[in-house]
Amino acid sequence: MAVPDYQSLMLPLLKIASDGKEHGFSEVLGVLALQVKLTDDERKEQLPSGTQTRFENRVRWAQIYLKKAGLLENPRRGKFLITERGLTVLKEVPPHINVKFLRQYPEFLEFQK
Repeated sequence: MAVPDYQSLMLPLLKIASDGKEHGFSEVLGVLALQVKLTDDERKEQLPSGTQTRFENRVRWAQIYLKKAGLLENPRRGKFLITERGLTVLKEVPPHINVKFLRQYPEFLEFQK
């Protein structure tokens, strides 16, 4: 399996945060890697720039997009947690979350400008 694109990681990332606790980025990397069944080689695959792994990059973008839509927030540096809006989204049981889904939120549309 190849490293999933960032949009495919949005819903699993939001579900991890659904416990209402603060989470650190490195913590969720391990959980997500197990959920999407990445091999060690896939998890270590570097971006062409060599500055980070492809998987870290895609999880980071998923996190940023969810934050810009108001589904996640950063209560302090290096930590994130789900918002009330994020919990409401999960109660609606969406089949997936992607950019098209996030465009329903004005904050996300503003971010995309």
